[in-house]
Amino acid sequence: MNVTMMEPMLPEEAASHSLEDSALKLAESACGLAKRVRPILQQSVGDLVRSMNCYYSNLIGGHNTHPRDIERALAEDFSDEPRKRGLQFEAVAHIHVQKLIDDGRDPAVWPASAAYASWLHRQFCEHLPSDMLWVENQVTGERHEIVPGQLWHADVAAGRHEPPHRELVASLLARFDQAYTSPPLSRMRQIQSVGAVHHRFLWIHPFLDGNGRVARLMSHALLRRLGIGTSLWSVARGLARRKRRTDSISQRRTYRAAATVMAAET
Repeated sequence: MNVTMMEPMLPEEAASHSLEDSALKLAESACGLAKRVRPILQQSVGDLVRSMNCYYSNLIGGHNTHPRDIERALAEDFSDEPRKRGLQFEAVAHIHVQKLIDDGRDPAVWPASAAYASWLHRQFCEHLPSDMLWVENQVTGERHEIVPGQLWHADVAAGRHEPPHRELVASLLARFDQAYTSPPLSRMRQIQSVGAVHHRFLWIHPFLDGNGRVARLMSHALLRRLGIGTSLWSVARGLARRKRRTDSISQRRTYRAAATVMAAET
């Protein structure tokens, strides 16, 4: 396995033509939604949507956190039941990071980059209790500490996906940066690349834990930078509605078609 296994990094030209209508429809729908909500109401609606986005992001990760528990956590009313309490802490951390993005308090670097991913991971993990920053190897039982923002330093598994060897992660992220932050892509191609960015990042799996959440927040931030995403709608909801299909796509070992399909799903 080497860096070339990620190629192509973007939907190929032939496939991109079929995505243009979808990208245009997305842009038009997002613009239409923003126009229907008065600016004075957008902040309040955005607060509600962030909670919804967090709920669906948790659901994608296999955690069914009840919206009522999320609201209680935001009011610092945490459950005495350890598992539910842990999910509440994750919800608060997720909403904190998304609010930074929505308020424009995220880094100036392009969201589809290793530096931005590290910031997302660090911000999320730093808002969790220290006892939640551990992951266990399901085969060996060995426990590893999660360092906020740090690339993984131990071999891990991600469901049915076997991530690349840890020695390749730095090289893969360098190619990720080169593909998505350097080329002068047209805005249409940038919109089409969001699904590819999401898929490639999940495949690299650069952190010990939290990669799915980072990928969804990255997609949210990327769409905002492209002038399409707002705090009024949720990428995670769309992915959750098609969870079985997107899981299958994310775990593919043949990547040529995956970027195109993920672009259409996103």
